Amino acid sequence: MTAIRVSALRKTYGANVAVDDVSFTVSAGETFGVVGHNGAGKTSTVECLSGLRRPDGGSIEVLGLDPARRRRALAERIGVQLQEAGLPDRLKVAEALRLFAAFYRRPDDWRQVMERWGLAPLARKAYGDLSGGQRQRLQIALALVGSPELVILDELTTGLDPVARRETWALVGELKAAGVTVVLVSHFMDEAEALCDRIAVFARGRIISLGTAAELMTATGTNSLDEAYLELVR
Repeated sequence: MTAIRVSALRKTYGANVAVDDVSFTVSAGETFGVVGHNGAGKTSTVECLSGLRRPDGGSIEVLGLDPARRRRALAERIGVQLQEAGLPDRLKVAEALRLFAAFYRRPDDWRQVMERWGLAPLARKAYGDLSGGQRQRLQIALALVGSPELVILDELTTGLDPVARRETWALVGELKAAGVTVVLVSHFMDEAEALCDRIAVFARGRIISLGTAAELMTATGTNSLDEAYLELVR
């Protein structure tokens, strides 16, 4: 089954074309990577997928729904962690998880989610007092508390230390094992190679290559995804 279908997507901001004729599909249960430099069109694309921005051209289906027209219905079925997301400074960790769980009809137990993501010791701590890594971990937990069918994770491990980063990778693996579809936006090629079934390389608002990590390396005659990426964007 196809979880995401994007055809000729276009998104502009005034005279700036952020996404230009992008097309791809994501199968249900797949972990799909989106990589590229800043300004390549990655975040604009995933914001259109989640219904946060309306495309200027093309079509999108996510779990059979048009995100622009059925955003509320889609929000019940997906989780989103965006790089620039924030919360009120005085909101406590436990309060945030309890609040977000209330937005869904069939959420996970927010206490278990808090425990799973190592947030229980921070339950009474205010968002404004969290470190960058702690805020990132909370945002990921909030994206998962609704027990989503599909999760969009933008710069998943930015700000996390190496141990927390590997623990987060393991939790993404658990999502895949549970059949959850994951769209992972990342600057880290080792992360994309370790976690993603297929990877779309964005540059200048377009997808310039798409395939498994092995396919991208073979196509460029390189030995690592880092080298393949550099060769592709060059």
